[in-house]
Amino acid sequence: MSRGFLRRMLPSPDPTRSAGGSGTAVNPLLPSAGAKVMAALTVAGVVICPLVLKDPFWITVLGNAGTFAVAALGLSLLTGFCGQVSLGHAAFLTVGGYLVAFFGAGWGWPLPAWLALAAATGAVIGALVGPFALRFKGNYLVVVTLALIFVVTHVARNWEGFTGGFDGISTNRAPLAVGGLDFGDMSAFGQRLDRQQGLFYLSWILVGISALVVRNLVRSRPGRAMQAIRDRDLAAEVIGVSNARYKIAAFAISSAMASAAGAVYAVGLRFITPNEPLAELFLSIRFVAIIIVGGMGTVSGAIVGALLLGPLPELVKEFVSVLDVTVPGLGRPLVSDTVASEPLFSTSAFSEVLFGLLLVLALLFQPQGIAGLVRSLRIRRAGARQARAAGEGH
Repeated sequence: MSRGFLRRMLPSPDPTRSAGGSGTAVNPLLPSAGAKVMAALTVAGVVICPLVLKDPFWITVLGNAGTFAVAALGLSLLTGFCGQVSLGHAAFLTVGGYLVAFFGAGWGWPLPAWLALAAATGAVIGALVGPFALRFKGNYLVVVTLALIFVVTHVARNWEGFTGGFDGISTNRAPLAVGGLDFGDMSAFGQRLDRQQGLFYLSWILVGISALVVRNLVRSRPGRAMQAIRDRDLAAEVIGVSNARYKIAAFAISSAMASAAGAVYAVGLRFITPNEPLAELFLSIRFVAIIIVGGMGTVSGAIVGALLLGPLPELVKEFVSVLDVTVPGLGRPLVSDTVASEPLFSTSAFSEVLFGLLLVLALLFQPQGIAGLVRSLRIRRAGARQARAAGEGH
């Protein structure tokens, strides 16, 4: 991915933002009244959703979207804010999943312990990958991160004492209690909540924490240094920004978030087995699609993208009957899980087609994603207000 191509997908400057007396742009945590309202509505939606939705399918889908949002926020930090491209993100989810299976479900470690271990292990592995970003760029760095998928898949298949090998390993007994709050058996507003509803809350609490971490990081001096590296790494080095320090830090933080997300996601699955490398690669591409469609280099874009694209394969499987229509002239169903009917697409293949189609459409017509579209509409509306005010003044 070239630097110019990446720059097309990054958010453009917002002229409606004010500037402080020092001349630097004001960049508050919630920069507008609309952002504050959306944050409040999001919190309210997260609290109410498990109490209103009774269908376990939707609770599971939305909970998984939360874990995908955590991992997508990490990738957005790495790619959107630091300019380092990775196709190995799924490997860190796998690492987190096996850690919770072994230490959480196997040894009975409490939730804070196995979650912290997953994040720390992901950070260490990410920090080991980071130095390659100093020697390789663009497609060469993509190949290096892609190699992680094959390494982790090989280890998962062959380290049977830790991962269970091809037989897999259970995550069902992983403790979900933090102090007096047990996400596996909790009550809220007089209602008894099951395990999946508790995991929904856990996932979206992690989304809130991750969003705050990323948002505050990019507003800080290290965040501005990462963005300088993204825009012009040589120029950033000249003015005293350490490429090594901040690239490694970006990989470590991004990998920690992905590994923590993978641990919670694995608990929701209850049982994990090694995937094929191609399936892991598709999962990594799904994360790239999430941050591009949602809006690269934005916190809200990663969350919105995860809500839209994260559950897509599960939604296709659930509503396959709607897509099971006969194609005129071919006499074959468009999408079906029944091999005997010789469909044009299986559910998994159709999901891949949808991902590819959405990714291409986003790159062609809205490279800055949904967050960029919302920003453009806000700027256009502010410009119209200023024009009306100028007209009334004359």
